[in-house]
Amino acid sequence: MTILITGATGFIGKHLCLTLLQQGHQVQALTRSPASLTQLTGFLEHHGAPMQHFSVLEGDLDKAGLGLAALPNDIECLVHLAARFAWHLPRHTARATNVEGSLRVAELASQLGCRLVFISGFMLANTGYLSGLGINPDHSSHTNWDRVYRRTGGYEASKLESAFALRAYATQHRLETVEVQPATVAGHSETGELEAGQPLYGLLDNLAHGRLAMIPGSAGHWLPLIPVDTLARAIAAACTDDNPPDTLLVLDRTTPNLKGLLQEAATALGTTAPRRHLPMGIMKALLSIPGLPGLLNVARESLDFIQTCRFDTSGTDLFLRLHGIEIPPFGRSLRASGQRYRLTLNPAPQAPRRN
Repeated sequence: MTILITGATGFIGKHLCLTLLQQGHQVQALTRSPASLTQLTGFLEHHGAPMQHFSVLEGDLDKAGLGLAALPNDIECLVHLAARFAWHLPRHTARATNVEGSLRVAELASQLGCRLVFISGFMLANTGYLSGLGINPDHSSHTNWDRVYRRTGGYEASKLESAFALRAYATQHRLETVEVQPATVAGHSETGELEAGQPLYGLLDNLAHGRLAMIPGSAGHWLPLIPVDTLARAIAAACTDDNPPDTLLVLDRTTPNLKGLLQEAATALGTTAPRRHLPMGIMKALLSIPGLPGLLNVARESLDFIQTCRFDTSGTDLFLRLHGIEIPPFGRSLRASGQRYRLTLNPAPQAPRRN
């Protein structure tokens, strides 16, 4: 199968490329950044991927027609991973890529007559959260998006708007889609590889440097995780399955509450975890004080992902079992991430070179 991927140079994207290449597929990466492409090819070569099955397509989500000179040939599935991510994103910047760019990707999939697998997020399965923002999934066109952007910030609002826009486009154009809703991404379940831009990395960094004096929320709050390699295999299965479900909610239901997560992470880091809770409302109020988010290295927007809602993943669990995909034990994958992070602070000394 020939699969075109947007966002292939990102953390999830490069693991997806590796997984698909190892499975024997042809992979094309849509990219506009030569520097990121060099990092991707270096990663793939380092892991022994069959590079003869990998190719590059130059394109840009922010340009009309994705900036493509011509339509690619023989694409059987298009995976849309690319997104503009940062806290405090201006609305127009976030929408340009995450909403309008996503619709351009959907249009390309429609032109190619191929399946579109697009990545949204686990908060789209939190109906209480959506309702609190004034979003009715069955009537999303009635949403006051100005209010949503004010409440959640540019990144999260644009990802929510994008998901509903893609669903509507798929219905209107009879486009075959699979929406993958991943939890917060953890490092590789065995190697612990985790990039600095990932939210979990920021959490580990704050814990390692003593910035987390208290636990945000209550004993019921949690931050569900999923290892990046497990997620990559799930997305690959969504590409290749003959009759995949419309939606895959990919998260580890055994993720403990935030206190348990921090205790596990602290053990891996060789530090001490906080024990007392700070109510979420007070935490958000504190982060409204100018300068404090920077001092604590915590964005107010990021707290929205720490919720009390638990999810039904039975449909996804069945799909994963059918494809022989197991979610590894939670403690193992988090310890791997923590230990890998620890190495970035104290890298092992290199052996002296012999002349």
